[in-house]
Amino acid sequence: MALASFSKRICTDILSSHSLNPYSPLCNTICRSISRQPRYLKEVGLPDFLKAVGNGVEAHSEKLANEVGDLQKLLETRTMTLKKLGIPCKHRKLILRFTQKYRLGLWRPRPVDLQK
Repeated sequence: MALASFSKRICTDILSSHSLNPYSPLCNTICRSISRQPRYLKEVGLPDFLKAVGNGVEAHSEKLANEVGDLQKLLETRTMTLKKLGIPCKHRKLILRFTQKYRLGLWRPRPVDLQK
């Protein structure tokens, strides 16, 4: 509730500098979008991670689950390890790019039904 009132106050401050009514439908729309929380998977497993990366990378989930293990070990895996497992270059690049983004906190997998 506090977040909603805080976002309403921010919208009011922003829109007060313009000649708009702070209680207009535009302000309500902006406030709802500010206070909305992103929906992410709480616990991410290796198959969920690869499915969220997309582009056919999920085809290697069994191979990676057997050789690498879990997601934490995948985050530490280097390109030569993935190459020895027989993963194509394009998929290696995608896996390494998204693991780096995940490590830095810039990307998290969403449930597949929300991506549509």
